[in-house]
Amino acid sequence: MSRLATGDVTTHVQLLPAAGGDPGAPVVVFVHGLLTDSLASYYFTLGPAFAAAGVDVVMYDLRGHGRSDRPATGYRLEDFTDDFVGLLDALGERRPVHVVGNSFGGTIACALAAWHPELVAGITMLESEPPTRAWTGHIAEGLADAHDKLRHPEAIAWIEANHGGHTARLSKGANKILQSTTLAADVPRSRVIGGLEEIGRPMLAVFGDESGLAAQVPELRARGFRTEVLAEQGHSVLIERPHEVRELVLDWVLSLHDAGGELPVTATAPAASGIAG
Repeated sequence: MSRLATGDVTTHVQLLPAAGGDPGAPVVVFVHGLLTDSLASYYFTLGPAFAAAGVDVVMYDLRGHGRSDRPATGYRLEDFTDDFVGLLDALGERRPVHVVGNSFGGTIACALAAWHPELVAGITMLESEPPTRAWTGHIAEGLADAHDKLRHPEAIAWIEANHGGHTARLSKGANKILQSTTLAADVPRSRVIGGLEEIGRPMLAVFGDESGLAAQVPELRARGFRTEVLAEQGHSVLIERPHEVRELVLDWVLSLHDAGGELPVTATAPAASGIAG
């Protein structure tokens, strides 16, 4: 466990070295989602298994989350990508990395592939959306709704009654972030990409078939990205289907690594059928 200066914040990071200590091992940086998430999501799902399979693993808490600093302002997408670049610099990491992002973490992964392609070997979006203009509208609605509702004690009580104490505690933590920072206002004002063609690295996108985000599949496939759809599954693919996600993403990372990480997007991303769960 470490805390590293990554620009204007200090970031909490955990490293899991590859079994066997291969200096040529692939590097995966896991990026979590907004508000109710932290690096713990990966620690209890994908991280240890990837390290055991010979992958160097980097997990960290986004600014405002977990044990990283929580500044009052500075929550545009470009702030999060700057932190990522600063983290690689602080670690002295010079290998192109595989970025695996859950929810908002996948949006960060896409931004990195568009704005810093030299740093990225490949990306994985888990129930995520690239940072297009349409994304800013979607994220603005969701954050405004959470900012308004989670501040009311009766909303937290309803969450506890219907979803349990753990989810209620996560919701209280989300409310603290929303009320003490400008995150809800900043994220929708982020820099965006003009289109999927700006994502210059190979991508795997994983969705649940019951999630509205799965509507992106036809366009992603048309652009040559690989997609996988898990049957009878909503948004929480990482937490609810960790074994299937682990198999899909680990195979993707190792295949890209074995190919040298320089395959054209169209050559690395055949259309894929859904996976029944």
